[in-house]
Amino acid sequence: MGKVWLVGAGPGAADLLTLRAARVIASADIVFHDALVQPDVLALASRARLVDVGKRDGRHSTEQRFINRAIVEAARTHAVVVRLKGGDPMVFGRAQEELGALAAAGIETEVVPGITSALAASASLGISLTRRGTARHVAFVTPRTGAGEDASEWLASAASADTVALYMASRQAPAIAAALVAAGRSPSTPACVVENATLASERIVATTLGALARQAPLALDGPAVLLVGEVFREASSSRAGLPWTPVAQSGSIASERRNVTGR
Repeated sequence: MGKVWLVGAGPGAADLLTLRAARVIASADIVFHDALVQPDVLALASRARLVDVGKRDGRHSTEQRFINRAIVEAARTHAVVVRLKGGDPMVFGRAQEELGALAAAGIETEVVPGITSALAASASLGISLTRRGTARHVAFVTPRTGAGEDASEWLASAASADTVALYMASRQAPAIAAALVAAGRSPSTPACVVENATLASERIVATTLGALARQAPLALDGPAVLLVGEVFREASSSRAGLPWTPVAQSGSIASERRNVTGR
């Protein structure tokens, strides 16, 4: 039996991998990776067979039961098996199902944490999710539910937390904003959508819940996280001294791309 490593690929940039993640990827015999893992991260697996098992909203994707079966079978013929997941494996990464399947098969496993997208987006904005005196609790939620799952109770948590990070929510951002306002959050509450955090193609949409609720669905191509809370009030001004260049204007929502020269 080989060993299976569940490795966090982080938000995108290869140099944000942990040292342990880079070492394990480089030693892998086979890597089962998410669709959004960047090519320069996959390039570290120079001796491995690469298997794309990614899931993308609205596109054909690999069912979880097949992924579970594939990594179990791979561990019977390979010494080092890597399951490479975007962000952190333990945050909305369906890691528990894979860990359960591996444990049932008696296969040794280890999890290597990665930077989750909410933390990467916070760093890009230069704004703390837990700013002292403003935000004392943070909720990580997703409105998405899979087939056969119970309805998500995300709204109650998102309506009450000082700061909210909503995962897998960018396509539904206007509807989510409207639901939060209906649940009692002020329409003037700041909201930011951060797409492709840490990459050269990173884009920030800074607005309020009220304005976001009136918009058409956002045209985003990459992974994005929706951040809501009073701490983001400054996101439409200086961005904590970081260089930003406006690229588009749509209604009351300003869309901007970070200038990454010299990064």
